[in-house]
This record gives sequence, structure tokens and C-alpha cells, in this order.
Amino acid sequence: MDILLVASAFNSLSQRAYAELSDAGHRVDVVLATHGPDPVRAAVRELRPELIIAPMLRTALPEDLWREHTCLIVHPGPPGDRGPSSLDWALAEEAGHWGVTVLQAEAGLDAGAIWAHEPFPVPATGKSDLYRNEAADAAMAALHRAVRRYAGGSHKPRPQTGDWPTAVWRDFHRQERRRIDWERDDTATVLRKLRGADSQPGVLDELRGREVFLHGGHPEDDLRGRPGDLLATRAGAVCRATRDGAVWIPELRPRKNSGDPAPFRRPAATVLASWAGPHAPAPPEIPAPLDLPEGRRTYADIRYREHGTAGFVTFSFPGGAMSTDQCRRLLAAYEYALGRPTRVLVLGGARDFFSNGIHLNVIEGAPDPGEESWRNLDAMDDLVEAVLRTTDRLVVAALAGNAAAGGAMLALAADEVWCRTGAVLNPHYRRMGLYGSEFWTYSLPRRTGPETARRLTAEALPVSAASGVRLGLVDRLVPAAPEEFAGTVRAMAAELAAAPGLEDRVEAKAAARVADEAVRPLADHRRDELARMHAVFCDPDAPYHALRSAFVRKIPSDATRPLHPGDGR
Repeated sequence: MDILLVASAFNSLSQRAYAELSDAGHRVDVVLATHGPDPVRAAVRELRPELIIAPMLRTALPEDLWREHTCLIVHPGPPGDRGPSSLDWALAEEAGHWGVTVLQAEAGLDAGAIWAHEPFPVPATGKSDLYRNEAADAAMAALHRAVRRYAGGSHKPRPQTGDWPTAVWRDFHRQERRRIDWERDDTATVLRKLRGADSQPGVLDELRGREVFLHGGHPEDDLRGRPGDLLATRAGAVCRATRDGAVWIPELRPRKNSGDPAPFRRPAATVLASWAGPHAPAPPEIPAPLDLPEGRRTYADIRYREHGTAGFVTFSFPGGAMSTDQCRRLLAAYEYALGRPTRVLVLGGARDFFSNGIHLNVIEGAPDPGEESWRNLDAMDDLVEAVLRTTDRLVVAALAGNAAAGGAMLALAADEVWCRTGAVLNPHYRRMGLYGSEFWTYSLPRRTGPETARRLTAEALPVSAASGVRLGLVDRLVPAAPEEFAGTVRAMAAELAAAPGLEDRVEAKAAARVADEAVRPLADHRRDELARMHAVFCDPDAPYHALRSAFVRKIPSDATRPLHPGDGR
């Protein structure tokens, strides 16, 4: 079936819908609704789709489209829920369960006939994590069911009339409802507000006389101070006292009208440091140990654990981006882990993103973005090379969530890639105007073969976890719910570490590395890739700089079709 996806952005859910519907045998095209309805109308006239699906849409579809074509809307709320801030309200009201509804577009917002719906649990996590994981799993289950029903031709969607479902309109969740009262709100309330706005829109607040948006929140079980005071920094985050405890805030975003030259999300300590002066000293840096004891409620973006003869370097960075500092700290943790007596070493977080590569926001906010791009890339290469040169044990990349660009290549540097079934891979760089690095010219062809590697990097399309297996990018699918992924991986790692033929595999791996080095040293791959990247970073007219800036500053692209027929579908 020919399907057209209409989206406000080609975000994680839109990419997953594209990848999984393509896997199901449909021909899928995408048009962005960022420049009004005319590009959408033009795409419909050109492509003549059998079905239009809006996986993430901030504006209503034009009436002429939904009257003339079947248009399905993916709404992140249970049947009867209506309004633009469904997940925000679910978190604000501490809902234990929520849902996704696939409904037909009509004049009333979220009032159309229901084609499918799917419930999901709401864990104690942030809105963006929830959206990419439990909500996305439910959305895809409902969307696949709705598409099958439509293709069958006999299913009649259920109108929202009578006594089912009970319609509940929820207004836009405004900043007035999110605002934190540091003197009165307890830690649980502060965390709920922060997590309900962790990616967008953030919580508007004031720090040191400046208005900023706070992004993300983690509890702190030890540090205490006067409510609202800044107590410490750690790994880019800042710790702020509440009336009965404290919270860690990983990122800040200055208001656009504040005069700050970088009004976008950056590590909170970086933003704070840019304001530092004699009357605003920086709070002390208090690092967290790698082997933080179980049960501690505090912020640590990198941790190390051992279970039997399996070691686990876990990491979780906001948005999946890895700055120069984060790459260097992760490399230090990896080197520490190599000194431990383990047979298997697992890299990855408990849930959500694996890695999206270099940190474009930090780069954009740097005094010299080209120079910071180079530093970040060099640090990322150091990390990937350390993984590639590990020959005394097996290394596993465990992907609880999405991986892209250099983050995907970090995963491919491992001996095995284990991927949660809902993850999406983007093993390419072209859409950011980059040639690519992180030893992709070695790792990608090694797994997929040279022809497929060329196609993946040229087409620059999202790949589902299932397709990743078929292409050679993924070794094992992990069909676990987001909350169960870490425990499942722990059991899989224990099984691998106890496997009788493991030592033979390690010896074969070491021999293969020697043979590959004789054919072409890793240093040659690194030198050639970095030469291409350095030329881009040093050229102020290279498309990368404008693409990076537009991405970070949320400037709509002139392109309305992120995917084109010429991309190879």
C-alpha cells in the first residue's frame, strides 16, 4: 500500500513509523507540514497515496485533505482524551497508565472515529523518554493494527459518540502550571514538574537574576541547602536545593529574548559558567564514583557494575548527544572496566538513547564551533578506537533505544550489537552535511559488506531494529519492554560470559584484528576520515555549519520532503 506520512518534524516516532511500515511491505513517503498546508497538498497530488498518516502533527490537516482522503492521526492519549498536551497531563496527574489512539481526522480536534488504541504503563521517567519508549511502542502497535484494518477493507472505525468514550478536553499545559515554588514544593513535586517538560518546553524559572528554562530532573539523597540555592555541579548538571532535599538539573536553556547568544539547551554547568563573576561564584564540582552503591538516589550519567564475570559500563546523556567532556569521561570509564577481571563487557544505558554522536548544541554554543567540532570528533574517535582495539574479552553494545551517526558507529565497534525491538538506527551522516568518522569506513563494511555500506550512507534513511538484523548491523533483538531491557540484558550477558566456547571466540577475535590491521591499519581509516571532516569544519561555507545551526536553534528547514523517491526506496 502507498502511505504518506505527514509530520511536523521527522522525529523519533515519525522515523520509527517510516521504518516499520516499510518493513511491512508498504511504500512510504514523508512530507513535513512546517511551511503550511500547500507542500502537503502538493505531495498528495504527486504521490496519490492510498492512506495518509500523521504520526506527529502540531497543526490540523487541511479540511480538503481529510474530506477527500482517509487520514489517520496518532494521538498520544487514551480514547476520549483530547487536546495538545496529553503526555504532559498524564505526568502532571501521576497517571499509572495512559494510552495511544489512532483516529480519523475530522473537524473536531481528536474527535474522529477510532481505528485502534493501545494502553501503556507510565514509569517514573521524563516525558521525552516516555514518548520514545512506552508511548512509541503503544503507538506502533496501534498504528500497525489500524493499517491492517484499513487494508482489509471491512473494518468500520468506531465513532466517538454515545457513552464511549467519555470525552475529556485537556488544555495546553502552560508554564503557569509548571512553575516551581522552591520554598513550598517538595522534591517529588519538583521532579514531577521537571520531568514533565524535560525536552520541551522546559520549566521557566529564574537563576541568578536570569530567566531560563530548566530541562530534566534527577533526585539527590545527600546534599541539602536553602530552597532554591545552587549546591553543586556534576558532569554538566547543577544541583539545586528543595524544601526537603535537592534535585539535579542536567540542562538549561536561556530565553530567546534574554540576549544570550546561545538560547538553546546546553549542559547546565556550562550555561552557569558563562554567567560566572565575582558576585556569582560557580558551585563546587562533586563527582560521582563510577561504582556508585546500589540504591543511591543521585545523578550519575556514567556508572560501572559487575555481575559475575560480566561488566557493565552504563551511560545516559540527555538527548543521546556526547560532548568532548562526555566522550573523555566515558573513555576513562571504559579503560577502568578493561582493568577488571571480566569476560564480557557491556556498553549502554538502561533505557532510551544509546548515542547520537557528537554534541551539536555544545558545538554551536562554543566560541569556535569548527574547532569544538574537531575536538569533539577526536574524543569520539578515541573512544571508538578503544573499543575496536579491545582483544582480551567480548564487548557488547546494548541498545535500549535509538543510535545515530557516530553513536551508531560506536555500537558497531563492539563484537555484538543487542538491540531492543523498538530502537531505530541511523548509520549515516549525510543529512548533517558530513562525510563521517568514528571508523565507519572500517566497521560498517565489515558488518554489511561494502555495497550495503555505501547504500546506507548515501540514502541516509532510518533503519528498524529488525532490518538491522537482516543487514548485519544487529546481532540479537531484545523483545523486552523498556523497563525490562536492563534486566534482560544482564541475564543475556551472564549467559554469554558462561558460554563454554567464549575463550575460542576471544582468540579468534584477536586474530581477526591482527589480520585486518595487516590489510589496512585503523590509523589509516582514522587519518582519511578525519582529513575529510577537518576540511568541512574549517570551511565556513560548508553546509554543515548552517545545517547544525538550524538543527540546534530549531529553525525550520526549507525542505518539506526529508525523504525523496531518489533516495533509493
